[in-house]
Amino acid sequence: MDNDQGQIRVVQETVSGKEITLAHVIGGPEPIIYTKLGLNPSVDYGTSALGIMNITPPESAVIASDIAVKSGAVYLGFADRFTGTMIITGEIADVTTAITEVVEFFHDTLGYVTCKVTKR
Repeated sequence: MDNDQGQIRVVQETVSGKEITLAHVIGGPEPIIYTKLGLNPSVDYGTSALGIMNITPPESAVIASDIAVKSGAVYLGFADRFTGTMIITGEIADVTTAITEVVEFFHDTLGYVTCKVTKR
């Protein structure tokens, strides 16, 4: 509605849908990141990677975790069914494959809106 100054007030609400909003691979992360996340710091950092995803509805993180660990030699560092966050670790190629397989399954089979897998 218009107020006295002729401006329109807009109220926005977010309704969580079926989507993956973050799918990122961190190649060769610094050891301090493992420590701060409570992950196993005794890894070969030169060839290691972290994969992080955020999914809604948040319970989908359980499905994503299952797909990821079955896709290759990755370790499930964290999965939260309340926030939809998943973190995996492993070799760069394995983490990239796992994150990609999760995104493809959610898009192709479950009909989720997905983001592209990013890597740095």
